[in-house]
Amino acid sequence: MIEVFKERWGEIPVLTIVEAAKREESLPVLTYFHGYTSAKEHNLPIAYLLAEKGYRVILPDSLHHGERENDIPHAERELQFFHIVQQNLMDLATIKQELDTRNWIKEDRFGVAGTSMGGITTAAALTQFPWIKAAAVLMGSPKLTEYAKRMVDEVKKRMDRFPMTDDQVTDILHQLQHIDLSMQTDKLMERPLFFWHGDKDPVVPFEQSYSFYEEVTKLYKNPENIRFLREVGRGHKVSRFATLETVNWFEFQL
Repeated sequence: MIEVFKERWGEIPVLTIVEAAKREESLPVLTYFHGYTSAKEHNLPIAYLLAEKGYRVILPDSLHHGERENDIPHAERELQFFHIVQQNLMDLATIKQELDTRNWIKEDRFGVAGTSMGGITTAAALTQFPWIKAAAVLMGSPKLTEYAKRMVDEVKKRMDRFPMTDDQVTDILHQLQHIDLSMQTDKLMERPLFFWHGDKDPVVPFEQSYSFYEEVTKLYKNPENIRFLREVGRGHKVSRFATLETVNWFEFQL
């Protein structure tokens, strides 16, 4: 029987989805990050499917989301988007430490995936944590600095008065370079990496993920370790097809 266990690891509300009889056993683990304005519970379908395959799945709430939302105004949360991504990376380190303490990871088989903002987080995490064994980016951008520039331009168009100076924006972009996978492709180390993206995505540009894939494919000696799944005509919403293919990918690679 697959069960959902609700806990709080430090400041992070998490759901653990696992076969109940194996809750205390060492298992391969996947941490899945949700998208912007979403919450951990929204990814229960993919977590259930992975748990059926024998994985332990960890679903955390990101800062200013879900149980951590704290009634933050939408405009303020939007301006903190990249701070949330950076906090996700710190949360991931906390999650890994908790799992290690409980001896819940089997043979170092630890993967990370995410949707949209969670996919952006996943790509950034590959620059920081060599213990990630496999990853999946669903409609997220590995070109973090490029995406940030685009997002700032769009927010400026919508706001009568943008609350940040040019120097502040430049400082943020400089900080993001340290976690921008497109600027540190050597950090991939041929780790298994899966992309899914709808080619009509109006939120996170399809071209950013696909062009990155084309650039780094040559770094992989084993072509089976990197895959890009393009869904024609799909917008900014993960399809059931994408969910099932992501599960298949991790079953093969993790």
